[in-house]
Amino acid sequence: MIQIKFNISLYVLVTFMTLLNCSSDDSNNLNTTQIISEIEIYGGSLNESAQSITKTNDGGYAILGYTQSINDDITDKQNESFDYWLLKFDANNNLQWQKTYGGSDDDRGNKIIQTKDSGFAIIGFSSSNDGAVTDNSGSNDFWVSKLNIEGSMLWQKSFGFSGADSGISIIETKDSGYLLTGVLDVTASNGEGNSKSLVSKKHAGGDYWAIKLNASGEKQWSKFFGGTYTDTPYDVIQTDDNGYIIVGSSDSDDIDIKENKGSYDFWVIKISEIGALIWEKSFGGSEIDEARAITSSGDGNYIIVGDTRSKDLDISNNLGAADLWVIKISPTGNLIWEKTIGGTSFDVGRSISKTQDNGFIISGSSRSSDGNLSNNNGQNDAWVVKIDANAILEWQKTIGGSDIDFAYDAIELDDKSIIVVGESNSSNGDIPENKGFTDLLIFKIK
Repeated sequence: MIQIKFNISLYVLVTFMTLLNCSSDDSNNLNTTQIISEIEIYGGSLNESAQSITKTNDGGYAILGYTQSINDDITDKQNESFDYWLLKFDANNNLQWQKTYGGSDDDRGNKIIQTKDSGFAIIGFSSSNDGAVTDNSGSNDFWVSKLNIEGSMLWQKSFGFSGADSGISIIETKDSGYLLTGVLDVTASNGEGNSKSLVSKKHAGGDYWAIKLNASGEKQWSKFFGGTYTDTPYDVIQTDDNGYIIVGSSDSDDIDIKENKGSYDFWVIKISEIGALIWEKSFGGSEIDEARAITSSGDGNYIIVGDTRSKDLDISNNLGAADLWVIKISPTGNLIWEKTIGGTSFDVGRSISKTQDNGFIISGSSRSSDGNLSNNNGQNDAWVVKIDANAILEWQKTIGGSDIDFAYDAIELDDKSIIVVGESNSSNGDIPENKGFTDLLIFKIK
């Protein structure tokens, strides 16, 4: 582990450069008191990444990603295949324990949540059929595990067919069960994937796949949605009426997709408590637009974040090659407002979570060189943005070096500090050492 304490001169530089990079409508309202207080790197000689973070009931947090290494910070792996990697930290950012989960093939964790019993549920995909993975039906399967508070596995389940099926997100439902979402390889499954009572038209390619489990991990129903091209869900939320809204991207223009607007759109669907499609909406322009995360706005509506390369239709202001794009929708899928944030190069959003002041933290990455600290090299920097309830930019921070660095998730802790996780390939700039090819990256803002 590497820990860096920032001095005041660097803080002043961060503040100044942040001001330069603001869009003109927000620049006079920026709160610049936040500082990056710690940067930590975990990993070994190969590849590691953090994909998801959850706040825990003890004031700390847990991180899920994956690891390939068997040395340095990784202590319980036996081979150099990828495994899920979970790290638990206390409120003072001390590592309490870490565990890996998987078999002898490629297993990568995508999402972690803390459950009502203070344990955890984790999901991703697995290609293994040994070790902790007791079943595999094809190239990749959804692999979901329920863990206790200490990370010991209580149960694990695989869902999939002969193709590449990948679990991406999980939520605990109001009935103490779980909803899993990810990609179903519909072509390889020969159209299977729906419960017998749920009939769907013939699809192809990859589709949104939703699987409902009870509290013990037994499947209650499953349903896929999409068209004949590529439809990828990235996040899901349960609604007040016990249904679900799933967000992602689609370049299909048939079957379940009625009004495709461009190459890829934000594709948002509302399904019922038993998986029936209630409505579907496409948002975007004529180019590539991909939704990555959704959260409740706190006023009965929803905020969705991703990125856009479009300059028309729903996008009112394109700032560069790709912009972070955030939209607000009603419970019936009507667009309330939209906002782009970024510079003149590629800037993307990957997660969104609420803060205690009713604002939102967004994580992502930036390649823009206009105003971003340590980003004049043109590579990706990890990027964090704070907006208020109306998407007014309050502050932003970047972390990185001369190589590629990403932020995939961020949360606010009880003490109002923010923990951001992702991966780093750099060994300079803000990141003084690289342990392998890609390292797990954590940094704290307060």
